[in-house]
This record gives sequence, C-alpha cells and structure tokens, in this order.
Amino acid sequence: MTYNDIITKKVVKDHGLTKDEYSTIVKRLNRAPNLTELGIFSVMWSEHCSYKSSKFWLKKLPTTGECVICGPGENAGIIDIGDNQAVVFKMESHNHPSFIEPYQGAATGVGGIMRDVFTMGARPMANMNALRFGEPSNKKTRMLVNGVVEGVGGYGNCMGVPTVGGELHFDKSYDSNNLVNAMCVGIADADKIFYSAATGVGNPVVYVGSKTGRDGIHGATMASAEFDENTDQKRPTVQVGDPFTEKLLLEACLELMATDSIIAIQDMGAAGLTSSSVEMADKGNVGFYMNLDYVPQREENMTAYEMLLSESQERMLMVIKPGHEDSAKAIFVKWGLDFAVIGETTDTNRLIITHKGESVVDIPVAPLADDSPEYERPWIKTVPPAAITADEVATPLSMNNALLKLLGSANYCSRKWVWEQYDHMVMGDTIARPGGDAAVVRVHDTDKALAISTDVTPRYVYADPVEGGKQAVAETWRNITAVGAQPLAITDCMNFGNPERPEIMGQFVGAIEGMIEACTKLNYPVVSGNVSLYNETSGAGILPTPAIGGVGLLADINKMATLNFKEEGDIILLIGKENGHLGCTAYVEEILGKSIGQAPRVDLDEELKNGNFVRNIIDNEYVNAVHDVSDGGLYMALAEMAMASGLGADIKMADCKLPIHAALFGEDQARYVITVPPGGVATVLKAANELAVTVRLLGTVIGSRLTIDNANPISVSKLKKAHDQWLPNFMNKN
Repeated sequence: MTYNDIITKKVVKDHGLTKDEYSTIVKRLNRAPNLTELGIFSVMWSEHCSYKSSKFWLKKLPTTGECVICGPGENAGIIDIGDNQAVVFKMESHNHPSFIEPYQGAATGVGGIMRDVFTMGARPMANMNALRFGEPSNKKTRMLVNGVVEGVGGYGNCMGVPTVGGELHFDKSYDSNNLVNAMCVGIADADKIFYSAATGVGNPVVYVGSKTGRDGIHGATMASAEFDENTDQKRPTVQVGDPFTEKLLLEACLELMATDSIIAIQDMGAAGLTSSSVEMADKGNVGFYMNLDYVPQREENMTAYEMLLSESQERMLMVIKPGHEDSAKAIFVKWGLDFAVIGETTDTNRLIITHKGESVVDIPVAPLADDSPEYERPWIKTVPPAAITADEVATPLSMNNALLKLLGSANYCSRKWVWEQYDHMVMGDTIARPGGDAAVVRVHDTDKALAISTDVTPRYVYADPVEGGKQAVAETWRNITAVGAQPLAITDCMNFGNPERPEIMGQFVGAIEGMIEACTKLNYPVVSGNVSLYNETSGAGILPTPAIGGVGLLADINKMATLNFKEEGDIILLIGKENGHLGCTAYVEEILGKSIGQAPRVDLDEELKNGNFVRNIIDNEYVNAVHDVSDGGLYMALAEMAMASGLGADIKMADCKLPIHAALFGEDQARYVITVPPGGVATVLKAANELAVTVRLLGTVIGSRLTIDNANPISVSKLKKAHDQWLPNFMNKN
C-alpha cells in the first residue's frame, strides 16, 4: 500500500474510503493520488454519487415503457404525454443536511431537485415532498419540523413554483435521522430536451450561475455516512441556498436553451464541479480539461480541493458550441449571473485540471463514473411476523372514540398547518389543492393535467419489505387513479439504514423485489430516483422508507374526481374485497399502541382490475366522489370524505360478515369508496359485475353526522375539530 506524509491511513479513512478502495485507486492511477485527487475519488465513490451498494439491485427495476422517453441515468426521468409535450420529474433526498441545519438542508434539497428538472429544458410546474420526523416527544422534533417546512416553503415560494402536496409522518426511528425527500415535476417540449452527455473535442466548457464558496464541501461524503455524537460538527458541510439567484438561473438557462448553443448541460449538485464534469465526460466518452483560475469565486485563496468539492448552490456546467460564447455570455450577464469559460472537451478520456499554472488533477474518467465500485452486499431475507386474526385484536369500547383518536393523532391528523405555508396556487394551474388523494396541476393552456402523488407505509415495509414495496407503488397508483388520471411512471427515494448490515440490506432487496412486481403488473415504470443509505445514528436505523412519487395524466380536467361528498341522497359504494386485515394497521398502532401482525397482502391483479374499473367510471362521469381506502381503513376514508364536504352519511354494516372493528379499520388493499347519484347505481353495478369487480352497497350521503347502523351518530364538525387541532397545537407550544 502506497501512503505518504499527506495521504496517510487516517486521511484515507476520513475521506470515507476503505483500505481496499484506496488500494484500487492506487492501481488505477499506477501511483498514489494527491490530496485533491483523493478528494475527487472520495466524493465520486461515495454512496450518494456512486450507488455502490445499491446499483446491482437498481438495475433490475423496470425502466422502459410506451410513454418513457428517458429512464434512470440522467438528471431526471422523462415521459411523453402527447402533443409534443414531455413531463420531466425526479425525487431526491436531503436527509442528513436537513438534520444538521433544517432550514438550509430542506431549502437546498428543493433547489437541487428543481435544477435537475430545468437543466433538461423543462419549466418546473409543481413540487412535492415526503417528510419524516422523530417522535413528537423528542426534544428536537418540533424544531426540525419548523425548520424543514420553512425551508421547503421558503425556496419554492420564492421560485414561484407551487408546492402542491406531500407526506408528513412521525416515528421514533427518525429521532436522529429525519427524512426530507423533495420531488419536482416540469414540462418541456418533447423535441427540445437537453441531456448531459458532452460530445465532440475542443468544445468550450462553461461555468454559469453563482460564485463558488466553501459551503457544502464533502456534502456527498457526509450524506453517505452514519451519524454519531459528533453530528453537529458537520454543520459546515451543509450548503446555503439562494432561491432568488436560482430563479434568475432558471430563466437564463431556458433562454439559452431556446437558441442553438448547448451541446450538454449538467447541474452542479452533490460533489459540485467534480461530479458534473465527470458525469458529462463519461456519458459523452470524452475528456475534460479545466483551469480553476477561471472559476468564479466568492472567497479568497480557495484551493483546488475546495473548488472541486464545494457544493455551493445555483450553479450549472455546460458544454456549448464553439463561437457561441459571446451570445451565451450576454444572456447570463443580462440576468446578473456569472459566466466563465473554464476549459474544453478533449479526446483523452481523462479529467485534467490545472490551478495557478500547476497540474492538480490527472485522472482517467472511467474509474470515477461507470467503472466505480459495485458491491453485492450480503443480505438476509426479512421473516414476516405471524399473521393475526381479527379475534386476536381487541375491539374498542367505542368505534367513534377510536376514530376520533386516529383522526387526532400525530400521524393521521390534518396536514393543513404544513401546506398553508406553501404557495400551492402560484402560476394559477393548481386544480386539486393539497389534502386529496393526488395533487392535480393543469398543463398550462390546455385541458389536460398531471396527477401527482407521493407515498409509502414504512411500518408495512419493516414487517415485510416485499409486500411493503408493492404497496408503496400500488398506493400512488391508486391515488392517481382516484382523481381519474392514468398512472404513467414513478420516481423513487430509497431511504434505508446501513447496507453493511445484512438485515438492512435485506430490507432494501425485498423492497426492490416488491417494487419490481408492482411496476411490472401495473405498467408503471421507474424513470428516475435516488438512494439514501446510512440513515442511522450510533447503530440505530430508520424504518425502511422507499418513498414513491407517481405521475399520471388526466386527459380532461373537467372529468377530475375529488373525495368530498357532493349531494345528499348520493349512494355510497365500496369497491374491492373485504378481508378485515388488522395486522400492521393504523388501528393497532395508534389505538392499541402495538405493532403486531403481517403487513396486508397486495393482490396486484385486484389492484389493476379495480383501478381500471374506477378510472373508467370516472371517465364516463358515473360517480360524484372517489376516495381510496388506506391508513385507518374504511371508517377513516368515510370520515375524510365527510370532513372534506361537511356532509354526513348513514352507513350500513349489517351485510358485512366481518367483526365490526375489522370491517371499519382493516387495511385491505385495492379498495375505493365511491358515491353515485341514485339513478346511476344500476349502471355502476352492471359494469362491475361484467368485470367481476367486488362492490358492496354502504349507505347514503345525508345530513351532517356519520352514523353506523343507526347507532351512536357522530357529527362531522366533531370529527373535523379532532382532525384539525393536533398539529397546530403541537407546533405552537411554548
């Protein structure tokens, strides 16, 4: 092993590299690296950039389909929605930075994912997020929630991009590892999409945007390591965002994209100038020469190491056509942004960098990118817990009190406190506001819209990663279906603990296997995504959380379905089979304070059949309201429909042969509640019978109370009061 006075064993370890990895670097270079080169290998071989523990399994995901223009491997995925329009979208994590510095961590996560979208030529049209925090009783939770929500809103609002929905969940496993997963969706002309593959030799390499500072250095490495008692010392690795500059960068990039100047473009995200240059060179099978003397800097005496590893925000790297430098520069100067030619493409397939007249980096590109390490780590299959029957689960003394407790709990209360801090109406195209099954955003100046959903149920994944992975995909498919849209494709954000622990790697593998099944059966491919590992502190990992972001197309916004009851006298129907599954449910978690039983089985044939049926009756305008049944079961779904409208319902459960608590709180999958005008019931039942879709008559929309079998009615206003109070009360505590 080749070490020296500068590159010692400790220095290598501090850079997050193993002994074997360092040995490989020496072999690839046929010499010991210098410190700057070691830093480059460190960030490019980090989990965050290389996916070294996950790419073996990620390659197995279905990534192609009739609508797919571009799958994983670019800044974001792209799908075709017709009329020469393409949807560009992706979800990414900013977990570790948001725990260290919640406002900036969340803000820069939002900024980064928007750059991933507009670097491909798309104008962002909507943001979503999936947030997870520790127990409410944890001393840091309220501070983290407040900072993250402010960061998400602050950046998105300033950019003028609506944040239209998301998730918020609390669990002890996230006490020291909150999750901040940000998703962005944009629209581009299908024939004007920009990619990151740099081609040709002698083409100018151009730096645009903000100046480079010392913020975010080794952010990618920090995001690829467990936390410990020294976490706060990592605060300097968190980037600082400026949404006003990003807005200028967005407009300048889109203006330049309207010309014929750009060959390739890449966001400077994780690992900054290093990753952007390496990825562009690798994809285009070229080399890059760069002179760091020309990099715009906002701090004095920056070293090559600092400039290459800085993760300062609001920066892009471009390769443009020779002769277009002056016209391109004029655009960025007009928008008040830096523009600098810092190098050129070469035929060397090497990354060669100089600083102050000296060569500081000379590395072949391949070992930094496609030829980086890939590990097939040992894994242990998760053994699901034993199944339980309804008889083994205690019946509540009062069904209504159980419902009120669920509605007023931290995990199932209203999220209005969160989304009211986001500008969800800016741009004027938000059709369905937060709080429904899926967000719906009009494609500007058309009658079609995108339906967007983020979802995962970590308690299911922990109990059974395969079923949990299937359910996460199926839940977003169901949410998009419930508004009448055709689900098209997903992005994912795979949040797990330490992959070097076989049981954690087993969770990851199981979730991937479940996702493969669901995506294949539902024709719902994965087109982009992110993996966030090492979400652990001192050996305690998070619940496995493979967050799924789904996108669908609503061909006619006038046919959009919503969950709120519409008219008194409407007939309420339940679509889907009832088995009264109580294992791993919100009921046993919140009411009984336990975590028992198997996760619910996901019958993908039923999902497909029932979802296609529901979408068809929405399109034919047979229904007045639609809501999928998920957390909390049937009773929760009915309560949500009532609270959204102020109307009540008279529900009949006598025909159901299940124990009443299993029927009301069971979380069987592939189910929807719909309402139909009285004169349309026969038509719906006939259509269901022809397709062998299970339907049960539930009752009637009436009054302002929810009643089960004519006993113990509960007012909708009481439900809403319980639902609305918890989160603002928690956040407003002194």
